[in-house]
Amino acid sequence: MNRELKIFSGNANLALAHEISAYLGQKLGEATVASFSDGEIRVKIEENVRGADVFVVQSCCQPVNDSLMELLIIIDALKRSSANRITAVIPYFGYARQDRKDQPRVPITAKLVADLITTAGADRVLTMDLHAGQIQGFFNVPVDHLYALPVLLDYITKKKIADLVVVSPDAGGVERARAFAKRLQANLAIIDKRREGPNQAQIMNIIGDVQGKNALLLDDMIDTAGTIVQGAQACADQGAREVWTACTHAVLSGPALDRLQRSCISQVVVTNTIPLRGKEQVCPKLHALSVAPLLGEAIRRIHEDESVSSLFA
Repeated sequence: MNRELKIFSGNANLALAHEISAYLGQKLGEATVASFSDGEIRVKIEENVRGADVFVVQSCCQPVNDSLMELLIIIDALKRSSANRITAVIPYFGYARQDRKDQPRVPITAKLVADLITTAGADRVLTMDLHAGQIQGFFNVPVDHLYALPVLLDYITKKKIADLVVVSPDAGGVERARAFAKRLQANLAIIDKRREGPNQAQIMNIIGDVQGKNALLLDDMIDTAGTIVQGAQACADQGAREVWTACTHAVLSGPALDRLQRSCISQVVVTNTIPLRGKEQVCPKLHALSVAPLLGEAIRRIHEDESVSSLFA
């Protein structure tokens, strides 16, 4: 039986949800997602979803806890409305940095969030550039993990940047940077950060050659922008001609925007997994690319029971 495809969204990233719907030739599902006067989330699905194949688009971005609660409550409402299958489409998966016990007596919040999403009634999860790939294993339902690499790659390739070297801002991102450099047939460099002693400034060593080259720092997210700005300055100090940065998730919290504005970075290429707001929208250094076609194609393939693996570029 050909189940009807329906797409719903919370308030976290409505623009992206509309773009995905447009890509699929769909109209975004009618739902009320608001708050009671005390701040509790209020949800009502305004159309029939019985037997439908439903996708809920919601990034766990600021305000993170409201976004997460909206997602859980929408899933519960759909489950209780007899939807056939519910896929949580989470372009940016919040709490992903709390994925292991790196200190005594701390939680593994990424696992808790995975349990909450499954308990709410999600039958499947579609997400993008998880901070730690092993989070897929925290779920007991299928997880399709997409990468924004093809979207970023397409943009950088069209820029035809000469003498490009891809730089990983830390040891943890080497695999991502290597895959990117390989596609671009560019060289790879790695920034090694270390403190010489307590309360002493970090020493930035660059493994690889950036002198006279155009450096592209690649990361999965930019939060407060401290790491990326320090890394960019280290590249400039080592004689890089121009420094670009690219990331999937523009979290941009706290002093991030001011740091980026004052930095030596020429352009910050991001995607719209998290919407740009306020000053971010007019920041001349920020350039946002859309992941809607990538997510839309994944949704189409999941709905039509086709292989999604070719999108995991």
